[in-house]
Amino acid sequence: MKKDSPQHSLMMRLRTLKLPTFAAMYETVALRAEQDGWTFGQALQHLCELEIDDRRTRKIERLLKAADLPPDKTLATLDTKRWPAKVHRQLPALCSGDFLDRAENVLVFGLPGRGKTHLCAAIGYELARRGRPVLFVSTAMLVQRLLRAKRDLVLERELERLDAFDAVILDDIGYVQQERDEMEVLFTFLAARYERKSVIITSNLVFSQWDRIFKDAMTTAAAIDRLVHHSVILELVSKRSFRADAALARNGNDDNYQEALTQSAAPTHEHDIEHQPGGDV
Repeated sequence: MKKDSPQHSLMMRLRTLKLPTFAAMYETVALRAEQDGWTFGQALQHLCELEIDDRRTRKIERLLKAADLPPDKTLATLDTKRWPAKVHRQLPALCSGDFLDRAENVLVFGLPGRGKTHLCAAIGYELARRGRPVLFVSTAMLVQRLLRAKRDLVLERELERLDAFDAVILDDIGYVQQERDEMEVLFTFLAARYERKSVIITSNLVFSQWDRIFKDAMTTAAAIDRLVHHSVILELVSKRSFRADAALARNGNDDNYQEALTQSAAPTHEHDIEHQPGGDV
């Protein structure tokens, strides 16, 4: 195509207007319109639909890349057979993202290997595909990120960056044994999002054990109060972990292995969850 041709001029103008799909497809659509007898309005509408679809696709690709979700932990690979009925009932609503508009939190409890991370990641994928910005991050990594920002005197700016995400998925909050500085930045993050933005949290510790995270009773109570005020609380209960069941399937009738799995199975803490304020929100 010659640089001084009308087609080249039109393409440049379409790119200036940030209509790349128009620029790429207008000749193809014009040919089809001529062959099928479309009106100018029909051809223009078709180009608009192509542009909108392409923009939506590119936006979702950007959101999924920014979300940093673990690969393959999607709804399609989620095994929900052993989950309580409450979790099954809540899942479609959570995937719709309506709770984000109300700045509600999702708190998922369960022993290791019960599918907490997979569940939250799958929700994250669905939210991103609906155009909602999400971020998946381990609690330990987020705390270190906030500590660096505090050290560099840019903590407020970092919190503003995190505000760009409708939901931040904090994985494994129960594994972080906080020093005071770490506890303070984590509490600051949670307090900053209170009633404004959502957090989705996985924890192997029930609320009565959260003093291991926040160290003192007052800060623990304040953190729990903010999280459960507007929240959906789920507990994933099963006798063995998904990983243990997979290993058992591989080892079959190995009596020693089955005995080890039986001895390692820990009791659930369902009663500790149910008696927390906001547990049935």
